[in-house]
Amino acid sequence: MARLTKKQKEAHGKIDRNKMYSLEEASALVKEITNVKFDASVDLAVRLGVDPRKANQMVRGVVTLPHGTGKDVKVLALVTPDKEAEAKEAGADYVGLNEYLDKIKGGWTDVDVIVTMPSVMGKLGPLGRILGPRGLMPNPKTGTVTMDVGKAVADVKGGKIDFKVDKTGIVHAAIGKVSFSADKIAGNAKELIDTLVKLKPAAAKGVYMKSIHLSSTMSPSVQLDPKAV
Repeated sequence: MARLTKKQKEAHGKIDRNKMYSLEEASALVKEITNVKFDASVDLAVRLGVDPRKANQMVRGVVTLPHGTGKDVKVLALVTPDKEAEAKEAGADYVGLNEYLDKIKGGWTDVDVIVTMPSVMGKLGPLGRILGPRGLMPNPKTGTVTMDVGKAVADVKGGKIDFKVDKTGIVHAAIGKVSFSADKIAGNAKELIDTLVKLKPAAAKGVYMKSIHLSSTMSPSVQLDPKAV
């Protein structure tokens, strides 16, 4: 096991491992124990009492964080000419169709989210091998395949994220930056947690939220009290 640096030891020393923190306490503490020189992301990890292998216990959805993600999300709008102006006005970074399909075929994936229309999805099918592993394939369930292109682009730019429980039963999402105030971090975290509660599968039995941890890039995690949240 790697030896901890002096700053890492100080950060670990500020966390009471026998305590479960409130959301407000954890948000303030994560800011305090983050010592990196860049604006680190703040991450929330929620372990759910579900079996993701069963279709009726899959937890997946979207949430619009009230204070945004703090990240400049690069959006590609793959749309027909009649929708280009709408996408550009909403703030899409790249707008077009065939020229970008060709670029993607060549390996270009320098975007964070792709928004498109139902009529274009057929052209994206052959690009699944490129887009799928990178999490870039548009999906109606996440609102990225729609005729309301302008709203979809604006939502993504405004802090909309999608999440999905992994095979170990954990939902992991970046909910902001360390430069955010503790109140904003807590507000974004609560929005995601509230959304997860609403999405509890009827087939899930026993304790639904088993554990919740808040951390930043390279910081130790702070355990929250699920009942208090």
